[in-house]
Amino acid sequence: DLSHGDAAFKPVDWRVRITPEISLNNLKVRELGLVGPDPRSGTNRFDDHVGLQETFVEVKLNDLGPNYDFVSARAGIQQFNADFRGFLFVDEEPALRIFGNLHSDRIEYNLAYFHFLEKNTNSGLNTFERRHQQVLLGNVYLQDFFFPGYTAEFVVAWNKDDPSLHYDDNGFLVRPSPIGNVINQNPGAGPILHGIRAGYFGWLGSGHIRRLNLTHAFYQAIGEDTFNPIAGRRLTVNAQMAAAEVSYDKDWIRYRVSAFYTSGDASPRDGRARGFDSIVDLPNFAGGLFSFWNREGIRLLGSGILLTTPGSLIPSLRASKEEGQANFVNPGIFLTNAGADFEITPKLRGFVNFDFLRFQRTEPLEFLLFQSPIHHTIGEDFGVGAKYRPPLTENIVLTGGVSALQPGQGFKDMYTSRTLFSLFGSVKFTF
Repeated sequence: DLSHGDAAFKPVDWRVRITPEISLNNLKVRELGLVGPDPRSGTNRFDDHVGLQETFVEVKLNDLGPNYDFVSARAGIQQFNADFRGFLFVDEEPALRIFGNLHSDRIEYNLAYFHFLEKNTNSGLNTFERRHQQVLLGNVYLQDFFFPGYTAEFVVAWNKDDPSLHYDDNGFLVRPSPIGNVINQNPGAGPILHGIRAGYFGWLGSGHIRRLNLTHAFYQAIGEDTFNPIAGRRLTVNAQMAAAEVSYDKDWIRYRVSAFYTSGDASPRDGRARGFDSIVDLPNFAGGLFSFWNREGIRLLGSGILLTTPGSLIPSLRASKEEGQANFVNPGIFLTNAGADFEITPKLRGFVNFDFLRFQRTEPLEFLLFQSPIHHTIGEDFGVGAKYRPPLTENIVLTGGVSALQPGQGFKDMYTSRTLFSLFGSVKFTF
């Protein structure tokens, strides 16, 4: 990271940043056909990849006043999060971005155009291959909006995902999703490719009103899918997402309750798609990655798609979050959460979470699995975890946790009645 300017008092005049990442991963499973579509691939896979997650140039275009309000431009591969909790778009993509602030930093804004890269399947890191997907996004943050300490945000986004054929690095088809009407019936015509045109309008807020901490979000999605493989036809999109969290701080403990909702599709074969899906989400909500449902990808049995992708709360029925396409024919979800965060020491934080989950609609699942009825209750999700920073900075962060999903009747209808467990640990170094 190379920059110029007195950053202690005002934004930098210019900055150049390059952030490469290296991934080494090893997978061992018990069954054939999981590491690749060919059973001869065995049950073990080792993969390595080097990706550029940030490579950008930033220039301040103008100072707008004596309080260091400014407008800057940034071009290149850059990190971006569209909202407070990562509900809509969190990614590292090539972009041209204009950003700045007004009124003594009480108003912040972004206007950005993204042209996506393909991702390495096993690491999620960038490759150097262009993907035919573009996103145009603008947002504005308004501090002290009606209440001191409360910040409102308004978001507008447009997702243009063009028709394309793509197999992931392990050989699995991910675009289009290998489910429903995939192959054209005309001899030699190949897969039926389809495009997504979806607009998102969001109102969000985060902050505190007196003693209560408040976070809320609402998104409306509209648009079209030129040929959804589940519906087997062109669709118009009309879907919603809503979330709210209230928390209360007492000494070194934060108590919180929250709820999360996405609309579901009740008629998977009609011309209207009512199931909400994001662009690329990574929500820090309802337990975040300390939740089994959020952290683990759960494959829909007998298909090439996932019920839920890793790092997402939405049962989107995608083939892949990073490499697949948004799917608005999905069951939707309603989730309630209760938990607490513990500031045990300045270096150590603890987390406890409980989630109750249920599908909004089960018709898409019944249609795909040729099974009826499938009940609505997914189950109860329990999670505990800790985050430790030995030097009291973000240079070294140790994170670990354990979570469990106790299946409800709806999950039992599709999978198993056994309790599912997940144990994880990570060490992050930043220099």
